[in-house]
Amino acid sequence: MSWKTLATTALAGCLFAFAGQAADLRIALQDDPDMLDPAQSRSFVGRIVYASLCDKLVDINENVEFVPMLATDWSTSEDGLKLVMNLREGVKFHDGEPMNAEAVVYTITRNMTLPESRRKSELSSVEKVEATGPLQVTFTLKKPDASLVAQLSDRAGMIVSPKAAEAAGANFGANPVCAGPFKFVERVAQDRIVLEKFADYWDAGNYHVDRVTYVPIPDSTVRLANLRSGDVQLVDRIAATDAATVQGDASLGYAEAVGLGSMGMYVNMANGENGKKPMGQSKALRQAFSMAIDREAINQVVFSGTALAGNQPWPPTSPWYNKDIPVQPRDIEKAKALVKEAGFDRVAVTLKHHNNPVVTQTMQMIQAMVAEAGFDVSLISTEFATLLNNQSTGDYEMTRSDWSGRADPDGNVHQFYHSKGGLNDMKYSNPEVDKLLDAARASSDPATRKASYNAFAAIVTDELPIITFGHQKFLYGFTAKLKGFEAYPDAMIRLRGVTLDN
Repeated sequence: MSWKTLATTALAGCLFAFAGQAADLRIALQDDPDMLDPAQSRSFVGRIVYASLCDKLVDINENVEFVPMLATDWSTSEDGLKLVMNLREGVKFHDGEPMNAEAVVYTITRNMTLPESRRKSELSSVEKVEATGPLQVTFTLKKPDASLVAQLSDRAGMIVSPKAAEAAGANFGANPVCAGPFKFVERVAQDRIVLEKFADYWDAGNYHVDRVTYVPIPDSTVRLANLRSGDVQLVDRIAATDAATVQGDASLGYAEAVGLGSMGMYVNMANGENGKKPMGQSKALRQAFSMAIDREAINQVVFSGTALAGNQPWPPTSPWYNKDIPVQPRDIEKAKALVKEAGFDRVAVTLKHHNNPVVTQTMQMIQAMVAEAGFDVSLISTEFATLLNNQSTGDYEMTRSDWSGRADPDGNVHQFYHSKGGLNDMKYSNPEVDKLLDAARASSDPATRKASYNAFAAIVTDELPIITFGHQKFLYGFTAKLKGFEAYPDAMIRLRGVTLDN
């Protein structure tokens, strides 16, 4: 982003300011979010904006424990088929409408039925949701679902104004109306998203910033430069190579948290014509591609040793990780043999990725590594929202993408690997995987779930619809004038209790 654009953005922010405001916080995001409709969106950075814009029924704390938000408490029936939630009293949406049981029923129903909704698979266990009191809702389930509360701690549980959503339909994201601490002001694509403090928020006394402007800056070097110059006060995801610089600057603060998700490459298995290409059709080629990658080298070179090499949807430190399938060391000779076994001398592969320096460096390393096994990879760099759209429409052979992770293991796998998953852009389909994921979702017994996930991991690390290669920490830089900021494992930027000195 040029200095002229930043100056214009800063001036625009000033034009909205009111005399006596405590603070105007500018946050640099790694990407520009996709649409700001919780029912339809899928981007990680969109969730960062939602953390200030759209309250959920449930939140998580720094220990990844579920805590009340719009729901004050909840209980599940003994047979696991009913979830009852009591709602917070006196909550208003940004348009002044009341947030009550009817609004929750409307939102959940919208998430389940809107043709464009990506929340359907997350709520697939729900038979119906009813208002069983002015401030009480009851979910009736088709079968027990141990992941449901976790789903309601994310986009599926973000409650929107029925009045605004009904009027806007699928275009709700152009002017989202939720019940969070900040309300939507404006959005200029690729330039800024502006929110301002909502005076009638139920917990307004704990929010001390009057305006938040999110500025997408894909280049990590430029993000850091803008932080050091004072153009932004908080940076989402500084590069690992910049961590020491931030920590050594007395004018800056630093925070980090180990993430819950993964980094990987998605292979188009059956999403349109691109799913008919060799990588999607040959398990041997996917296995060869994976074997040709030196995961630990990527960790050391790109992430300065802060990441973890990985091969499953969960990091090796997770209790859900299948230790019987450890991260494989690079085996270039076996990779070459598998390419020959698949009937190829050389394999041409097109791989799309986000135009971010860290991602680009990673992909260039992988491109060089797999070339030794017989893969001629053509890298195509693209803007993040375009990449997501390409994945949805099947306009890709392979893509490189991250998943920020969820508190419950189901949130890291079901929507990607289940044949009916809302984010299964590979169109991967395996009846046994569907069965295992459904069984894990239906059980509340950790041992039963663990057994299902172990069996699931054995299948997907063999078939490789997603080639996972690592898990990273989330690193943040911010001005020393910003007080009270904490990094969370889900990588959401929470502004409760945060202050910004003038």
